Amino acid sequence: MNVRVIAACLLPIGFAVGQTRTDAKPPMADEVFKNIKVLKGLPVSEFMATMGFFSASLGENCTFCHVDQSAGSWARYADDNANKETARRMIGMVMAMNRSYFNGRRVLTCYSCHRGSDRPRLTPDLAELYGPPLLSEPDQIQPAPDAPPAETILNKYIEAAGGAQRLAALTSFAAKGTYQAYADTEKRAVEIYAKAPNQRTQIAHTGNGDSTTVFDGRGGWTATPPTDRPVPVLPLAGAELDGARLDAELAFPVRLRQMLTDWRVGYPTNLNDRDVQVLQGMTASKSPVKLYFDKESGLLVRQVRYAESPVGLNPTQIDYSDYRDVAGIKIPFRWTTTWLDGRSTIELTEVQPNVPIDAARFAKPATPAKP
Repeated sequence: MNVRVIAACLLPIGFAVGQTRTDAKPPMADEVFKNIKVLKGLPVSEFMATMGFFSASLGENCTFCHVDQSAGSWARYADDNANKETARRMIGMVMAMNRSYFNGRRVLTCYSCHRGSDRPRLTPDLAELYGPPLLSEPDQIQPAPDAPPAETILNKYIEAAGGAQRLAALTSFAAKGTYQAYADTEKRAVEIYAKAPNQRTQIAHTGNGDSTTVFDGRGGWTATPPTDRPVPVLPLAGAELDGARLDAELAFPVRLRQMLTDWRVGYPTNLNDRDVQVLQGMTASKSPVKLYFDKESGLLVRQVRYAESPVGLNPTQIDYSDYRDVAGIKIPFRWTTTWLDGRSTIELTEVQPNVPIDAARFAKPATPAKP
């Protein structure tokens, strides 16, 4: 992906300053931001992810569709320019084509034609035609007729991770390590707190302030420094909430079979020169999740999940590596998370199992203070 895309903040249009919410309902984008004409009725978190989809599809950053002055002013994101007006027309065009030609199914998206360029190509590229094929994973896998049952692969993972008895005995852990985003020049401290069966908090101490993600077992939030996002504290909704729940549950994987539904086993593939088995399940909001298990060790090496947006699926990929033994359980000490507008790597330095964790760790986070 274009470096400009990953380094950009990918933030939406102007923020209606001073608005507060006291209920649990996720704030809607058209309640929070100004000058929204097309993408109305979306939770703010989904709206932000949609901006990332546009950016990735065109290979551009925020200021391509927003005025240059928006880089230093949230309010200026509301200003119109020619590219923003074109984007609105393109959204309408793609939606109309899907309605007219595909019975309303989402077959076409921005990415279908743009493929990382602000202008769709008109001429076939001979280098691509005769060069090595670009391998891409489908959003949803096709069941392999001769594959082992999903239960067999999941059971092998449970045994490889330490066995059901030891995994069930893990009730909590506190971890410390480092966090480094794609554009960061240095590593920052990170803390992770998890409590069975599905509570998890991650706090990255960034240069602009703490960046926190919390899932308390039912709901979740993200808290980001005000310099990085116009809405510092956001409740999670939809597929993003499902993703936070899955990350919390995977910290205690003894119930992995119950975490997703509609399991299917795909064709084996190769990942980093290792043979892997690919499973797919569905979240509560019917978003697909793919899990990749090392065929030899049985350990989980990758998760890919998808979040719905009005214009396409937003993928998030988490790669797990450097498994180490902690109280008889295999825990990955390195996680690399990749999404449409960024990439980050967490490297753990210590994990303390079965420690008491204050319930306040899983409460809604406050607006981050300035460092």
